[in-house]
Amino acid sequence: MTLKVAIIGPGNIGTDLMIKVMRHGKHLQMGALVGIDPASDGLARAARLGVPTIADGVEGLIASPLFADIDIVFDATSAAAHVRNDALLRAARDDVRVIDLTPAAIGPYCVPTVNLEAHLGARNVNMVTCGGQATIPMVAAVASVAKVHYAEIVASIASRSAGPGTRANIDEFTETTSRAIENVGGAAVGKAIIVLNPADPPLLMRDTVYVLSRMADTAAVEAAVQDMVKRVSTYVPGYRLKQRVQFETVSLPLPIPGLGVTTGLKTSIFLEVEGAAHYLPAYAGNLDIMTSAALATGERIAQSLSSSHVQA
Repeated sequence: MTLKVAIIGPGNIGTDLMIKVMRHGKHLQMGALVGIDPASDGLARAARLGVPTIADGVEGLIASPLFADIDIVFDATSAAAHVRNDALLRAARDDVRVIDLTPAAIGPYCVPTVNLEAHLGARNVNMVTCGGQATIPMVAAVASVAKVHYAEIVASIASRSAGPGTRANIDEFTETTSRAIENVGGAAVGKAIIVLNPADPPLLMRDTVYVLSRMADTAAVEAAVQDMVKRVSTYVPGYRLKQRVQFETVSLPLPIPGLGVTTGLKTSIFLEVEGAAHYLPAYAGNLDIMTSAALATGERIAQSLSSSHVQA
C-alpha cells in the first residue's frame, strides 16, 4: 500500500525530495509539488515528470481536489512559512501528517535512528537541521554508553549549498540544533555552530562533534559510534567517519549550574557527508541528509499508517 504525499516548496530541497520519493519511495507516491511561483524550475521539472503541480501555495493545495488523497505533507519552505502552513493544513484537515524540514520545530524533533519510533503518532514532526541530522546520532551513541555533560557540534557546509532559506534561518539553525542535541541526543547542555565554507571547488559537508561525558570504556563508545554510523548510512549512503574516533581525559569547568569542574572523557568525532547527487550536487551533503532523513521518516510513518488501516 502506498500513500500520496505533497511537498510544499519547489526549491532545491523540495525538488530533491520529490526525486527521492519517485526513485526510492516504497510506501510513498508523489501527489503534488506546491509552490508560489508558476515559473519556478522545480514546478517545471515536476510537470515534466508527470507530477501534479500547484502554483498558489498551501491555500491552493487545500482548495484542490488532490488534497483529499494526500496523507503526508512535507514542508520544505522556511521556519516562518511553516508556522503559517501548518496552521492552515491543520484547520483544513486535522488528520494530515506533516513532516517539517524547516527549523520551525512546531512538532517533536525527529532523528530517524534515534527517536522516530517514539513519534509515529505525531501530527507534525520536525527534522531539526542538516547539522542536527548529521551529529545528533553521534551524541546519542556516546550517551548510550555514558552520561553526556556537554556536546558541541560544528557543521561546515559549502557556501554554494546554502540557499536563501538556509541563510535566512541561521539563528533558528543554531537554536534548534542546540535544543535537539539536548532533547534528542541526550546531552545536558548542547551547542551548535554552522560555518559556510566559500572554498572553490566546493567541499563536502564536514561535521565535528565534541562530547564531554562521564568516564567510560572507550572501546564501548567507539563501537556505539561505529554502529550508529552504519545505521545512518542505510538511508544516507554518503555518511561516514572521516577518521577514527579520538579520546582524551580532561578536567574542565562545565557550563552546567552546580556541576563545576569535572574530570571526564572527551570524545571527538569527525564526519563527512557526501550527497547522492539525485538533483543536488554531491558536495551538498547538508541538503541531501535532510531530504534522506525526511524520506526515511515518511516511509516509516506510511508503514505505520498502512498497518493501522489494515487493522481497522
